[in-house]
Amino acid sequence: MNESEWVQKIDDRIRSSCINDFDALSVRVGKKLSYGYEILEYEDKTDAPINNTNQYETDLIILESFPNGRWKPRLIIECKINSINTHDAITYSQKASSHKSVHPYLRYGIILGNRRDNPLPGRLYRHGTFFDFMMSFESFEPTESEMVRFNCVIREEIDASRQLERIIYDSRKKDRDKYTLLHRKLSLE
Repeated sequence: MNESEWVQKIDDRIRSSCINDFDALSVRVGKKLSYGYEILEYEDKTDAPINNTNQYETDLIILESFPNGRWKPRLIIECKINSINTHDAITYSQKASSHKSVHPYLRYGIILGNRRDNPLPGRLYRHGTFFDFMMSFESFEPTESEMVRFNCVIREEIDASRQLERIIYDSRKKDRDKYTLLHRKLSLE
């Protein structure tokens, strides 16, 4: 099985076991998402910016749609099979950082398929600075227990994205939720 076939398999599993529980969420394969917004010049009379947007293609993206016809990204999942090298880890982590600079509420993860009994590689911990989660699957076909854990992570990441969006964009509202602590917990299995 090649990587694109595996991504499609994971897409199908997410659709059937996780996303159908959430209203307004959908998963897409290969969708391009902006990672950079460049100002090329300005209108002379209005000072309105003339811009250019740069995009990266994502492996899997979970979107939230709204009744007004708009959508926003909630979670990107990069997918690799068999192994990941240092260059891949650095490249995917940099993509996560770039996407998050444009979408500050976005959550980003990486999954590895067909890893057999191998744990997550150390290079992913060292160079995957901008990932919110990392997970490996033993084979190309996730087990039920792997899917339960993966679905739980997806739900938590979507909730985290929504919460981050609220605290970022409602920070000046008088009736906002007020916090005195933010703690990003480390969870290992």
